[in-house]
Amino acid sequence: MSQASVISKPAAAGVLNTTRRQWLSRTAGAALALASGSALAQQGGNATAGQRVLRVGHQKGWLSILKNRGTLEKRLAPLGVAVRWVEFNAGPVQLEALNVGSIDFGDVGEAPPIFAQAAGAPLVYAGATVARPGLEAVIVPKDSAIRSVADLKGKRIAYNKGSNVHYFLVKLLEKHGLKYGDVQSVFLAPPDARAAFEKGSVDAWVIWDPFLASAQKTLDARLLADARGVVHNRAYYFTSRDYASRNADVLRIAIEEIAAIDSWAAKNKSAAAAELSQILGLEPAVTELYLSRTDFGTKAVNAEILAEQQKIADTFFDLKLIPKKLNLLHAAPVDLVAGR
Repeated sequence: MSQASVISKPAAAGVLNTTRRQWLSRTAGAALALASGSALAQQGGNATAGQRVLRVGHQKGWLSILKNRGTLEKRLAPLGVAVRWVEFNAGPVQLEALNVGSIDFGDVGEAPPIFAQAAGAPLVYAGATVARPGLEAVIVPKDSAIRSVADLKGKRIAYNKGSNVHYFLVKLLEKHGLKYGDVQSVFLAPPDARAAFEKGSVDAWVIWDPFLASAQKTLDARLLADARGVVHNRAYYFTSRDYASRNADVLRIAIEEIAAIDSWAAKNKSAAAAELSQILGLEPAVTELYLSRTDFGTKAVNAEILAEQQKIADTFFDLKLIPKKLNLLHAAPVDLVAGR
């Protein structure tokens, strides 16, 4: 997502007109990321002629654990498949890398794929986490007079525009009888939002983990409401239509290996928190809080999950964040489209 400027009212905001060119411009950093990604790929070695390759784009986090363990490489070696890892700093940049053919697989939150699909990217969903509504929430300063969601009316709320928490806020307000226009939206990326929250420039902040856990632990922020009973908040693994059509066996193994990491973490939360704290550069107390409310599990994307994404796409269209209505079946897994 772009480093959006502060906008006081949704009605007064210059809403995004997400054409293909604009989406690409918002991910202009992709060029630099791809350049560094090429270097990383070279470090991983070149595939021999005719050998299949899985180029994995990832952000620092869950896939980093899989990369460090090397189990994916071991599973794919008998199939003659080489694995290359390319690190990115954000989901939208990964999706642009997919769009230009630089990666085959990656991880992302629920919102960026909507913008990518609206921009014409040939992505399909390869897998999804279980619902994780506890990992996003509205927080307020510990001494704030705001005690309920209803108290947010007229208040200044910071959040990342067009993100998973944007959708969560819309649905949370609806659930409590408020309209989206009843609050003052301050569009800020997480680092800037944290600074505004700490200075008291905003009344509340809608954010996801591990930023959420960090704010609770280091700023003593008070959790006003999380997404439980409001939205699902899944994360997704994506690929391209072409790659999925030719490498279903590779993708199946990738999802199985990610699910194995999930299964291990569910039984070893302290060890997982310690490993993740090293990867993310966070205090163990932060990652321990983060993982304490994480539901673990990765699964294939089915019609029900696509319907959840369709609701997000419809909401973003209604908010004029994307320029056209989307049909999420266009991003359905190959086997789901084939009826298998």
